[in-house]
Amino acid sequence: MVRNLLLSLAIVSTPALAATATFQAEPAARPGQDRFVARDSVWRCTDAGCVSTNATSTRPAIVCAALARQVGALRSFSVDGRAFGAEELETCNARAAN
Repeated sequence: MVRNLLLSLAIVSTPALAATATFQAEPAARPGQDRFVARDSVWRCTDAGCVSTNATSTRPAIVCAALARQVGALRSFSVDGRAFGAEELETCNARAAN
């Protein structure tokens, strides 16, 4: 009985933990605001770049595109420490506000 309960809790709690991601970006130009929302992500920006922790989006490309639309082209973008490659970043920046 206890084993089944523990297994059930592990299964229920795992997706919530796995869905949380940390995004980091370096915009080409410093955003006008230090804190803002792009789509469903709250971003905090300093001179070093922008950071967001997001528990709702599972597609980093969508998060990147939403940020690029908000702040313009990005020099870099990463999710949980994995940097976007040149092609991924180019696709993301195609969504940047002109």
